[in-house]
Amino acid sequence: MSDSSDLKKAGLKATLPRLKILSMMEEAKEPHMSAEGIYKSLLESGEEVGLATVYRVLTQFETAGLVIRHNFEGGRAVFELNQGHHHDHMVCVECGKVFEFFDPAIEARQRKIAEKSGFVMEEHSLYIYGTCEGMKKNGVCSKKAKTTGMA
Repeated sequence: MSDSSDLKKAGLKATLPRLKILSMMEEAKEPHMSAEGIYKSLLESGEEVGLATVYRVLTQFETAGLVIRHNFEGGRAVFELNQGHHHDHMVCVECGKVFEFFDPAIEARQRKIAEKSGFVMEEHSLYIYGTCEGMKKNGVCSKKAKTTGMA
């Protein structure tokens, strides 16, 4: 999605900061990035983009549907590219890693609960907070921030 035509399809002009931020998010090993993390990565790669610009571009991307913002407990917000499929998240409260998962049984149960209550569910999010196995056993995250159990 890093070319200018994809940004234009989303209703955005292909400016250099937008292209750099979008490219950075597409190439990142960690799919959930904070604005500060993106800013730091841009600086480390020699790009001169201000933190305010990163926040502004991420907000524009969110409005255009290119990224999804997740506001985790503790005021921590992260962004991920909108891949067009639903998934939920587990957040390690020790190391801060975010792990994606998808469980058809959980999804079906949520739909049934909403339906039974006469509620039309438009969207939802599920965040599970806990401690990853590596942090619990060794004080070091042993998990890699990767997609798990995606269908």
